[in-house]
Amino acid sequence: MNRLIVTGASSGIGRAIATRFLVDGWSVLNLSRRPCPDAGVDNLACDLAAPGALEQCAGALQEALAGAERVCLVHNASVMHADRADALEAEHLRAVLELNLVAAATLNRLLLGRMGAGSSVIYIGSTLAEKAVPGVASYVIAKHALAGMMRATCQDLAGRGVHTCMICPGFTDTEQLRGVIDGNAETLAAITGLSAFDRLIEPEEIAETVAFAAGAPVLNGALIHANLGQRER
Repeated sequence: MNRLIVTGASSGIGRAIATRFLVDGWSVLNLSRRPCPDAGVDNLACDLAAPGALEQCAGALQEALAGAERVCLVHNASVMHADRADALEAEHLRAVLELNLVAAATLNRLLLGRMGAGSSVIYIGSTLAEKAVPGVASYVIAKHALAGMMRATCQDLAGRGVHTCMICPGFTDTEQLRGVIDGNAETLAAITGLSAFDRLIEPEEIAETVAFAAGAPVLNGALIHANLGQRER
């Protein structure tokens, strides 16, 4: 049995990843507050932003790996807020890091020791893992740190046959992005115009990239930009 464990598969990129792995015959477990609506996906309700929530799910998570010859753990769940570095409250930043970073680190601690050779850990990053734009400071901070976690994972798992990489989407047509834009047609046109293809990325395109990465140990430690090519401003 091949087992996918993915966070935040109730919508957007996470849901597309769950769907893509189902097509390939994987058993899929989604971790999020809301269930993935796709038939065939197992759901474990968990508020990843709540400190200690994953510890309460530890038994169920470890049971989910029973009998799995190959596991792909995808750290997808994240949150993007409109905020600025010169007005970033500590409590707000802690909440963002709890979901974007601490949850991923906790899942690694709970699961990596039970993942055999041929398994993989895929981090969903962002173009903003290596650059920044104004107005989303906490997201930029979190994605930069997540890149560091991926590289640390590569080094610490060396010799175990488990590979890792980070897939960094550009502007992808998801509920989260639409929420940040908040219906502003000018903003939508501006970010669409940054793409060399003059369009937003579809979640399914990122899911296809993740599926490829899960079977490609040669990518171990790689940070891969999946953004259609962006025009530099």
